[in-house]
Amino acid sequence: MQSGLYIIGTPIGNLADLSPRAIEILQNVDLIAAEDTRVFGKLAHHFNIKTKTVSCHEHNEREVIDSLIEKIQNGYAIAAVSDAGMPGISDPGFRIVRAARAAGVDVFVVPGPTAVISALVLSGFPTDRFTFCGFFDEKKVRDDNKIRHTIIYYESPNRIMNTIKTLASVMPERKIAVVREITKIHEETIIGYPAELVNIEPPRGEIVIVVAPAPDKKMSDAEISEIVNDVISGSTKSAAALVAARAGISKKEAYKKLVKKS
Repeated sequence: MQSGLYIIGTPIGNLADLSPRAIEILQNVDLIAAEDTRVFGKLAHHFNIKTKTVSCHEHNEREVIDSLIEKIQNGYAIAAVSDAGMPGISDPGFRIVRAARAAGVDVFVVPGPTAVISALVLSGFPTDRFTFCGFFDEKKVRDDNKIRHTIIYYESPNRIMNTIKTLASVMPERKIAVVREITKIHEETIIGYPAELVNIEPPRGEIVIVVAPAPDKKMSDAEISEIVNDVISGSTKSAAALVAARAGISKKEAYKKLVKKS
């Protein structure tokens, strides 16, 4: 094979998503730099990949990258893989690519699944412009809300419900899609305003949150009145949360409108 660094996307759940080209390259490179050699070992066993592997993760990247680049300069073909998806997308990978570029060695990409794009497509939200913010950070969410186009986050099942509550407070007028277990048996996409999703059964597995673009303008009083009429059948407190979420107004303002209507 031609010497160089091969960045290879691996399945995020369904092993059948590994491309024939990826399999061929992984079987024929001189060395595979894997985020976790044990995790990659399962994939390698399934596809009869017997290439030697070396560990290259966020805690040892700086120590092993120079050695890998030197090998490439001496004629090696080396593949880099993460545990799942495309290396470098919230996973180790970008540092070795940066080092390869700095050293002037060839870099190739073998595209594969990525949860970011898959979740975006599944959401049905606008795809012409979006920002991936990595793992959700409650300290940065108010600044994130200044991003008016589609936003994408990764999240863990342990924090997802608190994150939805935070979004209900900070971005009540923006619909969200909670996408979990992409390409796996229990793949699921739940869409609604954050206030509508705060009491759902806590999702499990690998989770991506997609936030719809912010409305261009706040609704008129007439439009809000239509929403009030739509949700007024429930308790005033819960109805106020729904009105606030759908109209982009505060719960206090929504509550006043509901009381006035009743």
